[in-house]
Amino acid sequence: MAGIARLSGCIEWIDLDFVERQRAPERAMKLGIQFQLTGLSLSNTASLLKELGVERSCKAIHDWIQKAGLQPTEGRRPNQVAIDETVIRINDQQFWLYAAVDPETNALLHLRLFSTTTTAVTGMFLRELRERHELETAVFLVDGAHHLQTALTRAGLRFQTERHGNRNAIERIFRELKRRTSSFSNCFSHVEPQTAETRLQAFAVWLNAPN
Repeated sequence: MAGIARLSGCIEWIDLDFVERQRAPERAMKLGIQFQLTGLSLSNTASLLKELGVERSCKAIHDWIQKAGLQPTEGRRPNQVAIDETVIRINDQQFWLYAAVDPETNALLHLRLFSTTTTAVTGMFLRELRERHELETAVFLVDGAHHLQTALTRAGLRFQTERHGNRNAIERIFRELKRRTSSFSNCFSHVEPQTAETRLQAFAVWLNAPN
């Protein structure tokens, strides 16, 4: 039980509005989601919940996270935004993970998976990002990628090229996210891209939360 207490941390950020028929206690569901996002396997999560007197299948726990649809909090107004994309592999297929980070707080602002990377896709990501946050006065930190700079120019957003400094925030995030995609693949067979994206977005919420 002491180990469970150490893993639990703050769980009030987990919204259970998705629950239509609550078969498990709310705290157990929140702990199950928390355990998964800290990196425990589904089987280990089920075992820990069983110690709490709640028996649920691995699939049920997996479904809690999928149905919760956790997304990073909207309405932030950062001074700078580090934006980039990186390649990840899901079921031997290549995808591009786009992410935006506030380097002052290390908060993940937005995250998406795409099957390709183009200026048009980057523009789509920027539109979603601007719909979620107040970014008109923010300075975007990018590397030398042409499509990032072109998309920002077309959107009328200010940017500067920076390979180190505050841009390091997004590189640290990417390293952890890549580790998590490997973990998710180990948890699920034949994982779908949408499943991976949902899990990564949930992880972003956990990362931003006061754990």
